[in-house]
Amino acid sequence: MARDLAPKYKRSRREGIELHPDLDKAGTAKSPLTRRGYFPGVHGPKGTWNRRSEYGNQLREKQKVRRIYGILERQFRNYYEKALRQTGDTGQVMLGMIEARLDNVVYRLGFAKTRPAARQFVSHGHILVNGKSCNIPSCTIRVGDSISVKPKAAEKESVKASLKAIERALPSWLIRDGGEGKMVAIPDLEEPKSMIDMRQIIEFYSR
Repeated sequence: MARDLAPKYKRSRREGIELHPDLDKAGTAKSPLTRRGYFPGVHGPKGTWNRRSEYGNQLREKQKVRRIYGILERQFRNYYEKALRQTGDTGQVMLGMIEARLDNVVYRLGFAKTRPAARQFVSHGHILVNGKSCNIPSCTIRVGDSISVKPKAAEKESVKASLKAIERALPSWLIRDGGEGKMVAIPDLEEPKSMIDMRQIIEFYSR
């Protein structure tokens, strides 16, 4: 399985935002993004954030979204091509597909601290979808689907402690009761849209 193994905080510095706000150092004085608020590289700060071309801005927006959700390029482009074939705003359709991924839903439900951790939790086979085991992080969750932690995994002390430690507000389209959650509506895109400009991504792929 292909993975992006670049250091997490280096990715955040490259995109200029905290890509993993749930990590312990994010937003603190110890965060590399706080201490070094410029692109990574041997030449130090150059102010390049303010000197990008239109193409550069579109590229960085695409890379930012890919890194937030942990999606590689080929799969990300496939979401764009699928969204093109559907009715409605292409950007919103594409973002809705990404938000409905199983690994993102597991993260939103608070079963994992970060999206990379949620992806690992799914791929290790600890999640049930409608009572059946599913280890595919990109699996699309639909309205009415239930997502739960396998009983064997839920009994582990490390998992119990993790579930208790995570304090994350549930989005309006999900409900949760202990180790079981359910998707009760299509994803509300207002929160991700506040930090993502899908228009630039669609323009990037439309070239």
